[in-house]
Amino acid sequence: MEKAEYTVSSPEYAENGAGHLTEHHVIDEKGAPVNEAAALYGDIQTAEDFGYVHRGLKSRHIQFIALGGTIGTGLFLGIGKAFSKSGPLSLLLGYSFTGVGVYAMMQSLGEMATWLPLPGAVPQFCARYVDEAVGFAVGWNTWYAASITLCAEISAAAVVIGYWNDEINPAAWISLVIVLVVCLNIFAVSIYGEAEFIFAAVKILTIVGLIFMALIVDLGGGPTHDRLGFRYWKNPGAMKEYSPATGSWGRFLGVFSVLVNAAFSYGGVEMVAVAAGEAENPRKNIPKAVRRVFWRILFFYVLGTLAIGVLIPYDDEKLLGAIKSGSHDATASPWVIAIYRAGIPVLPSIINAVILTSASSSANAFLYSGSRYLFALAQNHQAPRFLLTCSKSGVPYYCVCITAAVSLLTYMSCGSSAAVVFQWFQSLTTIAGLFTWCSICVAYIQFHKACKAQGVDRNSMVFRSPFQPYLAWGALVFFGIIIIFNGWLVFTTGNWSVQNFITAYVGIPIYFSLFAFWKIFKKTKFIKPVEADIFTGKAALDAEIWPDQSPKNIWQKIWYWIA
Repeated sequence: MEKAEYTVSSPEYAENGAGHLTEHHVIDEKGAPVNEAAALYGDIQTAEDFGYVHRGLKSRHIQFIALGGTIGTGLFLGIGKAFSKSGPLSLLLGYSFTGVGVYAMMQSLGEMATWLPLPGAVPQFCARYVDEAVGFAVGWNTWYAASITLCAEISAAAVVIGYWNDEINPAAWISLVIVLVVCLNIFAVSIYGEAEFIFAAVKILTIVGLIFMALIVDLGGGPTHDRLGFRYWKNPGAMKEYSPATGSWGRFLGVFSVLVNAAFSYGGVEMVAVAAGEAENPRKNIPKAVRRVFWRILFFYVLGTLAIGVLIPYDDEKLLGAIKSGSHDATASPWVIAIYRAGIPVLPSIINAVILTSASSSANAFLYSGSRYLFALAQNHQAPRFLLTCSKSGVPYYCVCITAAVSLLTYMSCGSSAAVVFQWFQSLTTIAGLFTWCSICVAYIQFHKACKAQGVDRNSMVFRSPFQPYLAWGALVFFGIIIIFNGWLVFTTGNWSVQNFITAYVGIPIYFSLFAFWKIFKKTKFIKPVEADIFTGKAALDAEIWPDQSPKNIWQKIWYWIA
């Protein structure tokens, strides 16, 4: 058993006789949060001075964060532009290919997060298993990505509200959303969990309803009783040639162009691992959430893109007009356009409300994840130590406030085209997110080697991902290709743009500059597998005992299966 096999490495917890505290004594006297912090910080006094995050996220919070956390504006709004430029089959293939890469990455992350569920997770895994410089680079990279995505989602929410009232300055709506998400994050993690539970439930019900609506309309069950089938896959076609290329090459580029858009839509999928450090019974709840990633990708994204492709043609005039005008409310959603074409009234305003919910939910989630990345950096001694300070309810409030302060950049959209700002934010965050995924894969490859070198039998793990380390290598290569070639269009004849070049590739020097700075400043070395720290803090987590919930009736059994 893991709980009996490993011990805390800090000397304060060694059983060396009188005057020294045993690990179980600390648990009994100090409680689990202080015990976890002491195991990581090395002494109880530091843990008590700073406080620590609390495990206040229940199973249903984690499952719904995993299920609905990534359903944001990308799936409802951003997908329209990719669809208009590539066609239905290219959209389906692009989201499916990216989904396979995301699944492989999440399996790798799930194994590490179950083994050692830490707040923030990703920077700590990279610093422990690869190189402190990689932890520094991915930590600050993911923090700024989460912060900028927070801006993008708040901007989207403000524009969506303008669908009902465009006379009030968007700054008012921006202020409203900022205050909302800060309030949801600053008091207790359980409040954040409840909010995400409700937000995710709304988004899940909506996307499920839209997919069933698509099936009914496609088979002729709509008000017009027009059976669509795969009509639009024949005319105007299943795969649009991506200008300026033609023929097979043009169709290939159409599929490839979807990959970047899909990466933005999948962005934040790693949120469940970030929350692992504050989850109840993480050894049970995290594997449960990670195992469902495949079905989430298949149902929400693959079936969602298929539904859009059968409901409207990629050359629909309303869709093209909305994209050309830079609209980011319901009028630009292919779902809403499909509803209009089917002759179903009222639904557009409902979908707009759901898009607003999605944007607010994503803003809430990225404020949470950004603050935890900053907290993880402080734990790694790569950010100021005061950031470790937590409230009595276990919230790292300095991290929350600093991350929230970045959201003030959203007011930029009031002075220029909101569409241009949104597109700029999207381009920056997509590449940063891809670097995070690549770093996760590299960390897992080294973690896999470390387990072998240090005699850890992966078969004894609570969660062991399949086909490793080949899944991690495959995902790493796939995401690397997208990073390198995501700005290919600017190199084609007549499409050169300094602005587009910078937004496509500025993420690369940012990441490697962060890596080089810490590498040179601290003179760090790549960590050998036999020296990787895969145990510190683990025994304290293993010692925690969580009550086993057994369903008492059929309804509880169904609910426990869902959440």
